[in-house]
Parts: sequence; structure tokens; C-alpha cells
Amino acid sequence: MKNIQDLISHIRTAIGNIYEKPEADAMAMQVAEHVLQLSRLQLSTERQRPVNEQTWTDVEKIILRLQQQEPLQYVLGTAHFYGLELEVSPAVLIPRPETEELVDIIIKENNAYQNLTVLDICTGSGCIPIALTAHLNTQAVYGLDISEPALAVARQNALKYQQSITWLHHDILSGTSDFPPQSLDIIVSNPPYVLQQEKGLMRQNVLSFEPHLALFVPDEDALQFYKQIAGQALSLLKPTGVLYFEINENKAAELSFLLQELGYGEVKVIKDMFGKDRFTRAIINSI
Repeated sequence: MKNIQDLISHIRTAIGNIYEKPEADAMAMQVAEHVLQLSRLQLSTERQRPVNEQTWTDVEKIILRLQQQEPLQYVLGTAHFYGLELEVSPAVLIPRPETEELVDIIIKENNAYQNLTVLDICTGSGCIPIALTAHLNTQAVYGLDISEPALAVARQNALKYQQSITWLHHDILSGTSDFPPQSLDIIVSNPPYVLQQEKGLMRQNVLSFEPHLALFVPDEDALQFYKQIAGQALSLLKPTGVLYFEINENKAAELSFLLQELGYGEVKVIKDMFGKDRFTRAIINSI
């Protein structure tokens, strides 16, 4: 009977003409971990363990989807984010490492505070509010999105970690959501920020499978979400409140100017792990 080593080699070979070797190797290991429910260490130490026919059949179905360049996270139904294993589906954007960096910034800047009230706008899978709830002392946490299917995924993820997060179905571009003035300590958003003209720079597995609603903005109004969110946040944030954004690296200067024009203070652009202008932080300029 074929064993774990055979299975991993088969997966790697089957997708090797689509993905570069390091990526194919990593994906093969992740598929094996998923179908066998074994850790990476167990896969390494038990490579001669036999694998039954049903598992091989399941793996062949996975391989077919990967050969169509469907993202691995959608195929497996899960994505890892800041130590969490979250459910994902084509209704939500796959959480990115850059967004983990944003979460890490927020946690490090706010872990000394108690009873925080947090709103995440364009929440998708709920990865940001769920990670923040797990690591900060929060009184109330909200996740807002225009997509009800996305919120269904977010609800399942919060339920998995037994978190009491309030999910709001709302189009932030249509106007103010129902929050009392000066009621929030943190507003965070990773809104759509990829320009239509940037489509040609994106990988096909992103373009073909991930929700365009969560990705793209019109070239002529690239900051539409930031304008709307920052405008509303002026009244919703407490005097000590902080606004955090994940941003398009090419729009950092324009967004900083916008925030300053709106009256925010201490506007700061923060680079990601690749040295790109990826995050903006601003506070209410209380005078």
C-alpha cells in the first residue's frame, strides 16, 4: 500500500507545472496535513505510514481543483491567520500576511488598555475583529460588511472561538451606521483598494476566484472607502480614539493628505514587511 511519502510526492508532482517548487512543496504538505489530520512533525516522522484508498480519492479531487488554480484556502475551506484557523469561502477574501501585520500593530499599541470598543469595517471573514478580541481587553467588538454571505462566514468563525462579536450588514458607502457619537476606541478597515488598472498585475488565482467586491475600486475614485470611513470616524471615535487602515501602497501620500485635511492628527504611514507603504494610523486631533 502507498504511504504518506508517496502521497506528498504525488501532490507535488501533480501541481508542479503550475506552481514554483517551493510553493508546490508547501501546498503538498498542507494538503497532506489536512486530509490525514496530522501535524507537520508527524508527517515527517511517519512517512512510511500507509494511506488508504479513500484518502487517495479525496486527494485526487483536491488536486483537480488546485490544477484549475483555485486557491488552496478555498479548496481546504480554511486559512491560518494570527494563530487562528478560520473558515473561508469564495464569499470572502483570503486573509493576507499584511493584514496580520496590521492586527499586530493594533494589538501592540492597545494591549495596555481596558474595555476597548472596536469596529472593523469591510470585515470579510471576520479575521481582524476575531484576532483583536482574542488578544485585547475589549468591551464590545463589531464587524461590518456589505456582504451577507461574508458575514455568515464571520459568524461561524466567531462561534468557533466562542466570541461575542456583533456583526452588522451595512453598505458603508451609503451613509452612517448606527453608532452613538464618540463611542468607539478603535476603527479599523482593510477596504477594497486595488485599482481596476492593476488587474493585469494580479495572479490569475486571485482574479478568477476571490470576490471582486472585496478587492477593486474605480480608478477615478480610489479612496472612496477611505473618504467615507474617515469622515464618519470623526464623530464616532472617542477623543482618544485611533483610526487604522490597510492601504494601497501607491495611495499613501494622497490618503495622508486627505486625513490631515479632515482634521486628523499624528497621521502616520507604516511600511509592511516588504518595505511598502501599507498601513495608515491617525488620531482625532482634539484641540
